[in-house]
Amino acid sequence: MKPDETLAPDGPTDHVRGFAPVAAPDARVLVLGSMPGVASLRQARYYGHPRNAFWPIAAQVLGFDAALEYPQRLQALRAAGVALWDVLDACERPGSLDADIRHDTLVPNDFAAFFDARPAVARVCFNGAKAGALYRRYVLPALPPQARALDYVDLPSTSPAHAAASFDMKLAAWRAALTL
Repeated sequence: MKPDETLAPDGPTDHVRGFAPVAAPDARVLVLGSMPGVASLRQARYYGHPRNAFWPIAAQVLGFDAALEYPQRLQALRAAGVALWDVLDACERPGSLDADIRHDTLVPNDFAAFFDARPAVARVCFNGAKAGALYRRYVLPALPPQARALDYVDLPSTSPAHAAASFDMKLAAWRAALTL
């Protein structure tokens, strides 16, 4: 059995579940990925792949040390008013690539409840094109008008699979988006 598989009654499956949101009640910015990759799922940590640029970028933009232990990095995000979550709560996907998500299996997270509990959120940043596309197709139409009117920002993926953009290009885009 592969590490990202769970055992179903009739054998292994590529069913994956995401993480709970990391968010203070006064969060102003929500960063959304699509679904954690294999490395993140194994570690039970957001952006766990060692070559993912999320933590180095967030550290530079928000002024904390990227080498902090994971709980301290999460606390630095919360203190800066930044929340982390994923568009999907669950789906079937072999491996880590967003392109491999089976659309007939996806289950979006409950964003209406998330926004109700965090009324200060003014901007939603999508970590990559797939996160934005999934949100706009499966989440946005069902949200109340005030949530549909938030500032939505598409950002270059911090994933190592997105090599088309340099680190400096990603950093500049993320700096503009996370500064609110």
